[in-house]
Amino acid sequence: MEFKDHAVIHVKAGRGGDGKVSFRREKYIDKGGPDGGDGGHGASVYLEADSQESTLLSHLRNPHVRAEAGEHGRGKNQHGKCGEDLVLKVPVGTLVQDLHSGVLLRDLKEDGERVCVAKGGRGGHGNKHFANATNQAPRQAVPGLEGEQRDLRLELKLIADVGLVGLPNAGKSTLISAVSAARPKVANYPFTTLKPHPGIVELAGFRRFVMVDIPGLIEGASEGQGLGHRFLRHVERTRVIIHLVELAPQDGSDPLANHEIIVQELDRYSKALAAKPRLTVFSKADLLPDAQERAAELAAQLGISSYAVSSATRTNLDRLLEDCWRLLHPEAP
Repeated sequence: MEFKDHAVIHVKAGRGGDGKVSFRREKYIDKGGPDGGDGGHGASVYLEADSQESTLLSHLRNPHVRAEAGEHGRGKNQHGKCGEDLVLKVPVGTLVQDLHSGVLLRDLKEDGERVCVAKGGRGGHGNKHFANATNQAPRQAVPGLEGEQRDLRLELKLIADVGLVGLPNAGKSTLISAVSAARPKVANYPFTTLKPHPGIVELAGFRRFVMVDIPGLIEGASEGQGLGHRFLRHVERTRVIIHLVELAPQDGSDPLANHEIIVQELDRYSKALAAKPRLTVFSKADLLPDAQERAAELAAQLGISSYAVSSATRTNLDRLLEDCWRLLHPEAP
C-alpha cells in the first residue's frame, strides 16, 4: 500500500431526529393525549488509532465523511433510533489538528486510543414533553439539532525505537533489510528510498525493538531541501538515532564533512531531536581492507567512539544492535 503521511478531511456528524407531534387514538378509549416520541441523537465521528493501519491513504481517497442522522420520533411514544457512531481508523502516531485554528485535538500515540472530532446533534423532544395542566394537547415539538462539522489535518509521525539517518546512499536501506524483515528498495543511486520503512529487530532472549529507515537527508533538509524536511518528523519520536556515515564515499566527498551535515540538520530542525542518544557508525566496511583502522581514525577526529559496519558481510551488526539495546534500556544488566 502506498505510504501517505498527510491528509486533510472534512467530517460532519449526524443531525438529530425531529420530535413528533402525535396524539393517542385508540378504539373504545375516548380520552387520548400527546404521545409524540423524541428524535434519536445523530451519530458522532471518532478517530481511533489502530496498529494495523500504516498509512493515511484511505483518508486521502475519501476526504468527505458524513455520519448517520438520528431517526425522527413517532407516535405511541416511540423514540427515533440514534445514529451509529462512525469510527475512522488511523495509524498509531497520528496527530489530529483543526485545519483552520491549528489547534492540536489529540496525538494518538496508543493503539485503541480515540478522540471525538465531531459530536452528533441532539434529537428533538416530542409533544408529550410539553403537556401540563393548562396545555393538555400541545401541538409543538422540537426539531433535531445539526451535528458538528470540522475540517481536520491529519499528520502521521511514525513511532519507532530507533531511527536511521544519513546522507543518500549511506546504506540505511541495506542495513534495515539485513537486521529486520523490512524490504525497502535498495539501489546504487541517491534517493532510492522515498518513504520511511519500519522494521522489527529481534535479538536473543526474546528482545525486540522497532527500527525505521528515514529517507536520505541532504544539506538544507531542515529548511525543506530534498526529501528530508518531509520525513524528518518521523525521527522525532524515536528514542535512539543511528547515524550512518559512508566510510569511503563513492562521490569522493569527505566523511567528516558528511557527518557534520547531518548533525547540523538535526540541530536546526529540532534541538530536542539533536539531543537524543545517537550512535554514529561508518558503513560499507566491506569496501575497504583497512576499514576498522580508517573508522578509528575518523572517530578520533570527531571525538567519538565508533566503528565500521557492513550490511553485506554483517560485520559488527550484532555489536551495533546490542549497543542500541543498551541505549534503549540503560537499566538492563
